[in-house]
Amino acid sequence: MEGTGILNNVPVKQDGKKLWQYLAACSASILSFGVGTALAWSSPVFDMLKKEDSFVKLTIGEESWIGSLCAIGAIVGAIPAGKVADLIGRKKSILALAAPFLLSWTIILFANSAIILCIARFIVGIGVGAACVLVPTYISEIAEASVRGTLGSIFQLFLTAGIVFSFLFGTLLSYTGFTLACGLVEIVFLASFFWMPESPVWLVGRSRNPEATISMTILRGDVYDQTLELSSIQREVEDSSSRRSSIFDLIGSVAARKATLACLAVMVFQQLSGINAVIFYTSQIFSNAGSDMDSGLASILVGLVQMVMAGVAAVIVDKAGRKPLLMVSCAGCGLSLIAIGAYFFLKDGGKDVSSLGWIPLSSLVVFMIAFSVGLGPISWMLMGELYTVELKGIATSLAVMVNWFLVFLVTKTFSDMSKALGSATTFWIFAGVMVFATIFTLFFIPETKGKSTETIQNELNGIKSRTRSA
Repeated sequence: MEGTGILNNVPVKQDGKKLWQYLAACSASILSFGVGTALAWSSPVFDMLKKEDSFVKLTIGEESWIGSLCAIGAIVGAIPAGKVADLIGRKKSILALAAPFLLSWTIILFANSAIILCIARFIVGIGVGAACVLVPTYISEIAEASVRGTLGSIFQLFLTAGIVFSFLFGTLLSYTGFTLACGLVEIVFLASFFWMPESPVWLVGRSRNPEATISMTILRGDVYDQTLELSSIQREVEDSSSRRSSIFDLIGSVAARKATLACLAVMVFQQLSGINAVIFYTSQIFSNAGSDMDSGLASILVGLVQMVMAGVAAVIVDKAGRKPLLMVSCAGCGLSLIAIGAYFFLKDGGKDVSSLGWIPLSSLVVFMIAFSVGLGPISWMLMGELYTVELKGIATSLAVMVNWFLVFLVTKTFSDMSKALGSATTFWIFAGVMVFATIFTLFFIPETKGKSTETIQNELNGIKSRTRSA
């Protein structure tokens, strides 16, 4: 949301300084870096535990549970996160999330059995799920509309950087060294985020207007006229204060129904693109394509592509807009999945595909590029942009729960689907979802680029904004 001045009796936008907005967003997103390390942790560690001198030998079933319990923990962590943040504040809630991460890494450091590792993965999952609720919410509330998309994309950028960190250092370091490196991420987060301001939106909602003014001054600069922005936040808070929010309020009004449909649909599309199945089975895809590339190197390559494109998305999202990028992303993912499916259709049908080995490899890279510029960052971004203050916590918790349930479902069933239906049909099912997602986005996903919360709510309710910008 930007400040507003008056020129010839017409409201005009006024930009504040951006440095502290970027610092606060990056500092909070160090926790999403930690999310990335937690998500990718199992891939290199499972390779370590297969060595002769490993302290524990895991069965295939134990590996499956250790890998998937993080998603189950994330569902549990997402449930209370929004409500807790409404009670004690965004900043304190986010700082508190360092606890489950550090506890998990400590348990992993001293673990001596598969059961202990399962407990640790469930605990870190709680932090992962809550972080996916709270960090995007905090970023959306501290950011001006002109940079809200870019700052929102930083969450996904840091998360993918955390994945690359795990793939890289999981290859280079020992089990103990890798675990300590992961724990160090949360120490850096605490040392950094402790100095960041609280969300001015939450402070106004708690009638702590003097503190909201100080927070806004830090985030926007001394010369920024924050009067009208704070007044707009105050109106939104007053409108929502008379209503006690519940999950039923997500369908209680036209705006809430449209926002809920958009947020949940994009979360469903994100996971039913098959992104986690593609990531987890990258080495298998490379191997089936006849590539002799090391599986660890293949994972690092895919992670790097995802991280670089997440950075590109952060740069272009406030210029291109959310809706166009989502459509390009869904269409790109769909086309690449169709190509991968076609390759496996020919291969499994006994055709000579020795000259077509480039198809799954290049399609995989295209898939990661397409996902990273749209479905990856914008799915998280919309949660913080489409809802009013009183619904944001509940809505975000619900969306994250849906997301992580689908993470668990897809990763647990992908292997069985491939065996029962064949690799080609499995990838084509994901491709079909992406075709539908492209059409759905065209008609049902609203554009939020450069718009204040008030403007977005008016448009969701069918009210055209009368505010002009100069």
